[in-house]
Amino acid sequence: MSETPHLALPLKYRPMTFEDVVGQEHVVRTLRHAIEAGRVANAYLFIGSRGIGKTTLSRIFAKALNCKSPKGVEPCGECENCREIAAGRSLDVTELDAASHNKVEDVKPIIESVQFKPTSSKYKIFIVDECHMLTNAAWNALLKTLEEPPPYVRFIFATTEGDKVLATIVSRCQRFDLRRIQTHDIVSRLKYICGKEGIDAEEDALLAIARGAEGGMRDALSSLDQLISFKGDKVTEADALGVFGLVARSDLERLAGAILKGDDAAILELIEKFDSAGKNMRRVAGELLAHFRNLVVLQALGPNSKSLMATPEQIKTLSEQAKGLDPSRVFRVCDQLAEMEDKLRYVLSVRTLIEMSLLRASRIATTATIEELMRAVKALQAEGKGGAPMPEPSAPSPSVREAPVAPPAQPPEPKRTPRNADILDSPVVNGIIEAIPGASLAAIREVAK
Repeated sequence: MSETPHLALPLKYRPMTFEDVVGQEHVVRTLRHAIEAGRVANAYLFIGSRGIGKTTLSRIFAKALNCKSPKGVEPCGECENCREIAAGRSLDVTELDAASHNKVEDVKPIIESVQFKPTSSKYKIFIVDECHMLTNAAWNALLKTLEEPPPYVRFIFATTEGDKVLATIVSRCQRFDLRRIQTHDIVSRLKYICGKEGIDAEEDALLAIARGAEGGMRDALSSLDQLISFKGDKVTEADALGVFGLVARSDLERLAGAILKGDDAAILELIEKFDSAGKNMRRVAGELLAHFRNLVVLQALGPNSKSLMATPEQIKTLSEQAKGLDPSRVFRVCDQLAEMEDKLRYVLSVRTLIEMSLLRASRIATTATIEELMRAVKALQAEGKGGAPMPEPSAPSPSVREAPVAPPAQPPEPKRTPRNADILDSPVVNGIIEAIPGASLAAIREVAK
């Protein structure tokens, strides 16, 4: 008796309804409203990186438009039209792979087919994948049909490189830019699939898979499928890190903490550990920059912000690192890391550049900024203004012989509020500034004018 053939996870768990789509709420909401209001456009253009749902959304939209018994705006998935579209054999929904069929003769069947009404559906739909690969001649041949199609024809284009699509085509489509799926959304989806498949996977292992996928759900599912084939029903973080050459979340957070504390020894030890283990050092640099980006977002918007691309455990660590940390220092560290990542494209000695850049970043993180120094100066200035009043002179004793009358004294000069420059001349402030590494008295004087 033959066994049931294995179905890869990306195919087995491909979204079948709008409700199943992850991370593209802005597109799903618009498409649903268009169906509800009966305002379906002639042509749609989906743009985004690989594995984030362009083709999947195209098929779901086609099913929703042609479903015979829809559940609201969701396709039922059970009627004949839904089954045929899902299987790719519907006569009224044609898919064209423009990566391999990109010439004029490849689009001629579409131009001829639009003359005939759909056989058993409401719309005749044409899905063109990787449409940027079509030649200019093919686009020009399709242009008139695209601009004035029959009322029963709809076009859906999908591409990873929207800037290569002709402007005349884009102007005739409703354009949707799909986002990279956030890490915590990928982790949640992987956790759900592991539960359905009976896989015992550590959360940090799923996080490592999500980090390696770089926002692509298909890549994440393929990686999980590979790990299950490699390790069976139990997947650990070490397995995921070993397969994909990533660093552990805890080690990455330790490296960020060492930079913030100015611990040069810990920085060099961790870089040695990563390099000797064969980790992708360019990838380490990119993930470190992403960590500090999350730190900036957390300081600005708080731990509950949707802009944080982090799991709850990561957010907990970020909150600890952000305590008492000046935001301007974090910005300067981010600038240093961004400069390092840019230089990594051309440098030969990757490890040396990373070491020197991270040591410089640790100096930045532990050196007082001009803003901090000026706050200290203003605090001292406020203390000078609110000093204790001088004691009133006591009345002379009657037994004391009266002194000869002195000539009238000049009227006292009006009390002058000390300026910033006067305070900077104070020995106390000079001592504070000299005790802070990297502080420049000349620069502070310039700001204080």
